[in-house]
Amino acid sequence: MARLVDKVAIVTGGGSGIGTATVRKFAVEGATVVATDIASDAGSAVVVEIGANAVFLRHDVTDESQWETVMKEAVDRFGKVDIVVNNAGIIGTGAPQDPENLSLDEMHAIGKVNVDGVLLGCKHAIMAMKDRGGAIVNLSSIAGIYATPGLVPYGASKGAVRQLTKSVAAYCGQRGYGIRCNSVHPGIVETPMGETVLNLLFDDPEQGREERRKQVPVGRLGRPEDIANAVCYLASDEASFVNGAELVVDGGQLIL
Repeated sequence: MARLVDKVAIVTGGGSGIGTATVRKFAVEGATVVATDIASDAGSAVVVEIGANAVFLRHDVTDESQWETVMKEAVDRFGKVDIVVNNAGIIGTGAPQDPENLSLDEMHAIGKVNVDGVLLGCKHAIMAMKDRGGAIVNLSSIAGIYATPGLVPYGASKGAVRQLTKSVAAYCGQRGYGIRCNSVHPGIVETPMGETVLNLLFDDPEQGREERRKQVPVGRLGRPEDIANAVCYLASDEASFVNGAELVVDGGQLIL
């Protein structure tokens, strides 16, 4: 049986990678999906592919007024919001991210999307769902758990998402809102962002891919669908007793 029947979900960054896989997965599982992205063409293409169960809204997650618009549009069209997936994020602008050479501009640019955008998503999800309950899923990374000497601002931003998730879960629990909040921590995934990571960290990305593959006990890099499956579980009623948790989906990389 479809696990998200009668649920209305908002998925940010739905135009590519993990976001697109999540939109597809949610639609298959019976949800009505509001896919948002700053890239209008990519986001629109995804919902056209899915059909009647999905709509697209252009959305800059760093702009609070746009969060207000997205939430109002979702409620006006579908009567409610049950799930918010804060997936939109960036790896960086291409500037150095090591602690000796990074600039505050780079730190702020990454944090604006990866931290501010998630915080705003949580804020407006709470306001939309506190009367009826719901689920928030925040996309962090294993970079938010272990050291990232070559990607310091990115790792710091994902560590912030990890902590923010737990604080939101506790806050909603204290107030009896019935809103669960969990984070997902992917390893390297075969997405455009994953390619960017390899390009940033290795002079030879193909060699880097092979090195990373060897670090994963299951013997391969992640696929967007691997992460979407984890997000779907946390968003579903199957995870009704999972709250404030961090679900690592990295093929076992962190155990080594």
